[in-house]
Amino acid sequence: MANAKMKSHRGASKRFKISGTGKIMRHKAYKSHILTKKSSKRKRGLRQGTTLTSADQKRIMAVLDK
Repeated sequence: MANAKMKSHRGASKRFKISGTGKIMRHKAYKSHILTKKSSKRKRGLRQGTTLTSADQKRIMAVLDK
C-alpha cells in the first residue's frame, strides 16, 4: 500500500503565494477596518504585497508542502 500524501494547510495556502523566483508572498496587516484615521499614503502602502522573512519562510514552506 502506498504512503498517504501530506495535505497542505488550507488556511496557509489561501494566505500565501509563491512568487516566480520562489519567495513566499503575503499581504500586509492593518488594512481591514478603522481606516478613517489612517492616512491615504499609509493605506496605499498596505495594499502592496510583501515577502516573508527568512525566519518564517521555512515554517510556511512546510505547511504548504513545497
